[in-house]
Amino acid sequence: MQNKKVIIVGSSRNKGNTTKIVAGIANQFNVDVINLNDYQFSYYDYESKNREDDFLPLIKSIIEKYDTLIFATPIYWYSMSGIMKVFFDRFSDLIRIEKETGRKLRGKNFAVISNSHDNEIDFDFYIPFRKSAEYLGMNYLGNKHFNADKFDTNNKIELHFI
Repeated sequence: MQNKKVIIVGSSRNKGNTTKIVAGIANQFNVDVINLNDYQFSYYDYESKNREDDFLPLIKSIIEKYDTLIFATPIYWYSMSGIMKVFFDRFSDLIRIEKETGRKLRGKNFAVISNSHDNEIDFDFYIPFRKSAEYLGMNYLGNKHFNADKFDTNNKIELHFI
């Protein structure tokens, strides 16, 4: 595999700012996109009653196909979107019931794209992402924030991690 990249989008709107920004990036850099809204998965469950939802097949497919995972989220109440948080919480399944799958994340690359109506955001926003990458043995490549009000798909997009 030659460092194939995917952007994993977690937003409440399929046609919102995050999707528009990701479409521009995917087009410019020829990167695959996965929209979490296209899948049905539930919150983390200590009893693993949700094994039959879409999370495990989805994450196994992502791990098998890609070397770089780029998570894209709008900023909701100073944090990642709800669907992205649920997706991250389900990484616990990779530590408890699917350990072999979880181990395959080691050495993969990890980056974040965020957007809001601000030019800059507090660096602390990225702590859950950085710490998750570290815990899973992934290489945190960095992050990029976009002001959704000023994003223009006609402009050249600068991303140091792609």
